Amino acid sequence: MSIQDDQIQPGPQGNSAYKRLLEEIREGEMLPGDRLREIDLSQRLGVSRTPVREAIRQLETDGLVTHVPRLGATVRSLDYTEVMELYEMRAVLEGTAARLAARAASDVELDELDVLNDRLAEAGTGPAAIRINRVFHATLLDAAKNRFLAKSMLSLQKALLILGPSQLLDSDRAEAAVGEHRRVMAALKARDGAAAEAEMRAHIQAAQRMRIRALQERDRAIDPSQ
Repeated sequence: MSIQDDQIQPGPQGNSAYKRLLEEIREGEMLPGDRLREIDLSQRLGVSRTPVREAIRQLETDGLVTHVPRLGATVRSLDYTEVMELYEMRAVLEGTAARLAARAASDVELDELDVLNDRLAEAGTGPAAIRINRVFHATLLDAAKNRFLAKSMLSLQKALLILGPSQLLDSDRAEAAVGEHRRVMAALKARDGAAAEAEMRAHIQAAQRMRIRALQERDRAIDPSQ
């Protein structure tokens, strides 16, 4: 039985290039709309064009990269509808994770979530805060102890990478996120699954509202008549 091209996994160098590019997208070093030129990437990553091509193909499979006429491969930009759908699914999945964690999380895991949120408060804004926040949400997902939920979140998390700059670069949003986390934690410690789910959904929806405002500001910058 033949294997289709999009099912072929990249080789070792292609996989390494893929991980590097994925991390650059995650860290905001490559933004929606940025071009992925094979020659430039091969020189920067120190590999030939073949593994770079494999990496770009894998990013396309992930839905992170698309081909734009006359530009070639670029990091995808999400439209308004896609952003709304993404946040809706995030609220469902992370809300469910919080509900399950209220039942399944150990005291050690809850203590670790407290430590992470305290570190997030100390970090303020910037790359360190973004990384700590990512670990906080990943730890809560692990505490839910549901492999099928974790698999669904993995797929969603890749799409989240192309939302654009993190909202934790905004000091007001960073401070609000810490408080929202604390309300989630209070529900988790009370072993109140319904409250934990509601608080996590509220947390995601607060991020969604700010993202909507950012999209509206972007659109007004493009078309001041709006």
